Amino acid sequence: MNRLVVLNLGQGNLYEGFPVVTAYIGEEENIYRMKFSASLPAAPEIPELYRNWKSLYSAFYYRPFLRLGVEEIDDIDDTFEIEEDSVTNISEVEIHELCKQVYNCLNRWLNSVEFRKIEQQLRTHFQPSEEIRFIVETNDSVLRRLPWHLWNFFDDYPLAEVALSASEYQKRQKSQINLKSTIRILAIFGNTQEIDISQDRIFLEILLTGAEIKFLVEPTLDEFNNQLWQQNWDILFFAGHSSCTQEKGSLQLNHKDIITLDQLKYGLKQAISRGLYLAIFNSCDGLGLAQQLQELHIPQVIVMREPVPNVIAQEFLKYFLTEFSQGESLYTAVRSARERLQGLEGEYPCATWLPVICQNPAEPPMVWNRGVGSSVAISETKQGSASDKTYSFSRTIKQNLLDRHRLILAAKRLSTLLLASVLVASSIIGVRHLGMLQPWELHSYDYLMHLRSPNEKPDPRLLIVTIDEADIQYQINKKMNMRWSLSDQALSQLLQKLKQYQPATIGIDIYRDFPVDPNYPQLSEVLQQDKRIFTVCKVSAPNDGAPDGTPASPKVSKERISFSDFVADTDGVLRRQLVQLTPPLKSPCAAQYALSFQLAQHYLNAQGMKWDINPDKNLQIGDTVFQRLQSHTSGYQGVDASGYQILLNYRSLPSLLNIAEKISLKELLNEEIVPELLHKSVKNRIVLIGVIASSSPDDWETPYTANAPDEEKQTSGVFLQAHMVSHILSAVLDGRPLMWWWSQWLEALWVWGWSLVGGIISWRILQPLHIGLAIAIALLILFGICFGIFTQAGWIPLVPSTLALVSCAVVLKILASTHASNSKKRWNSRI
Repeated sequence: MNRLVVLNLGQGNLYEGFPVVTAYIGEEENIYRMKFSASLPAAPEIPELYRNWKSLYSAFYYRPFLRLGVEEIDDIDDTFEIEEDSVTNISEVEIHELCKQVYNCLNRWLNSVEFRKIEQQLRTHFQPSEEIRFIVETNDSVLRRLPWHLWNFFDDYPLAEVALSASEYQKRQKSQINLKSTIRILAIFGNTQEIDISQDRIFLEILLTGAEIKFLVEPTLDEFNNQLWQQNWDILFFAGHSSCTQEKGSLQLNHKDIITLDQLKYGLKQAISRGLYLAIFNSCDGLGLAQQLQELHIPQVIVMREPVPNVIAQEFLKYFLTEFSQGESLYTAVRSARERLQGLEGEYPCATWLPVICQNPAEPPMVWNRGVGSSVAISETKQGSASDKTYSFSRTIKQNLLDRHRLILAAKRLSTLLLASVLVASSIIGVRHLGMLQPWELHSYDYLMHLRSPNEKPDPRLLIVTIDEADIQYQINKKMNMRWSLSDQALSQLLQKLKQYQPATIGIDIYRDFPVDPNYPQLSEVLQQDKRIFTVCKVSAPNDGAPDGTPASPKVSKERISFSDFVADTDGVLRRQLVQLTPPLKSPCAAQYALSFQLAQHYLNAQGMKWDINPDKNLQIGDTVFQRLQSHTSGYQGVDASGYQILLNYRSLPSLLNIAEKISLKELLNEEIVPELLHKSVKNRIVLIGVIASSSPDDWETPYTANAPDEEKQTSGVFLQAHMVSHILSAVLDGRPLMWWWSQWLEALWVWGWSLVGGIISWRILQPLHIGLAIAIALLILFGICFGIFTQAGWIPLVPSTLALVSCAVVLKILASTHASNSKKRWNSRI
């Protein structure tokens, strides 16, 4: 429904305020259904800002050579008349900053407490989906030039567009009924010197193929006047030079003649009375022209507020005619065309400020109706069809004819349902395949991960030796020779302590790319000979901003060197576990296997379990198959799946830090733990040694990050290594499920199924409220199924299925409404 707002600013000005501001809210059939009053405070800064803005705008466009090199001046197409006192020293930064000030000041004024009553009433009575014609009544020259569309009210109502009106107006007196099957347009091309108007003519001829257009190129005053008197016109179009002096507009008809509209007053009055609906002045500074035409009671005028570059005028005309001639209302067509100019504001600042509608509120909005074939007609309002019928039959006969075809219509609806569901599902699957849904799907993955009940216990096969700030300070106080976070002396003592309690294996998750201190030869010996000890290095990763990598400790044999690299997604969250990779040839780290895999495999080897690659090229340990993640795997679409990656099924704990028992370096070296307890904590366990100090950051985000307390938003790498080791051990030894997913064809079938569900809901349920309720229930069921399967480690499409269900329901509802309306019209026309 087309809604109308007329905002009458009454008496006042920006320097003293507006004591009585009245808003009328109505519709096409009843313009003034409701009336509300408020006021607006004084805003003397607005005229000053406008003058400053206009000065910079004029300088920017009247002096194009300020933005171009000297060699480019000869090629400038956008020519303007130059004002004597225009500013010359300007920059794009200045004009953008001033635009921002105008925006802020205008919104402060319109969001003032005095005006809030009207704004609240508008938001109460309008829905964002409604088309709104917003008309500002004022004769104040500054107010008419303000960019009213910047009011943030229009951001919330995308189908609303603002227009200007004089304070006094009346309905035009029609001298005759003008019935035409095609639109008639009088197109005037004035003085073409230094501007290119050929594109305007091409747009009119191509886009308005069903209209009758009369072109006058650089006419004389007499030729222009004769056309106004002799023919009936629907639209008057002018392209060329125009200007405004003391609110009076003038047109450059040709190289010699510059006329005002007063010289065409009687011809224009005659054309308006005979059906002239719209005047478009695709030229500079047209508000003066619009004001003169409004005095003649023309229904509507489209002009440019300020001087306009040639390319902006051409692009606006193209966008506007495309929308308007295809059935969009004049207001929505202008808003769409105006907003599309934003793409040119990098070169032409404030392009979207220029086009404006000037409306006679006493006249209904103009509508462009395109009928069968190429016939085109123009109308003011939609009229009832009962008076136009030549024959009429009874309602009973109509109903019988409709019943006769009910089965055929049902069959057509069923085929439409199937086709629409397939097309919707295919579109969503295609969009998903391009990776456009991946951020949403990964967030849903994290949410489902977070919803799982934290009912698992820490892994009893692991022990984590942590090094925090207190441990680093402890080493410093002991006069140890610090090299990074762990001195050779402390490491030597730590390994001796652990060795006597017989751990299964030890993983040192600390880079040690330097030789062992000669003062501790026993450390060198232990690192070289103890086959239970694994150390780490970092593989070169030029694409991830780490082209150098980090070499391994020189004393550790090659087979006990692992890489510590993780694979984070584009949002920085760690969801994948990297098991194996092929390092670049020039990488200082040549390790092929991850630390977590090396530790887990060493532990399993002691139990007689070795890994292998099965015929499906998947990693297998015992009976457990670790399904390899591909570039297109469930929510991952087009991801880099190089190496051997698996989805990491984190252990469900109250905190990721609780993955295993923890002991600090200081506690071990100071013998603060009872030997019996220490023996129980270390014997036959996998011991991970890592830094958690903030001064040596190795922190990562996980699926739990978004809902974790602030102190646990980031998880240290040593804890994630523990999760990865536990991930492998728990799957092989405990039968804990690994993450799994469907094949692509099964996922496509699943998405199409939910698309079909949405279509059926829309097809079988008539009331919109009931449809919304049914869709909500279906979405709850979908979420319940996906979450239930996720608790069993299955990741199936949730986001694509949700989009398919809702999209198909909306599409089918639109198609059903359109089909029913068209069917009724066809039957009525036959009857």
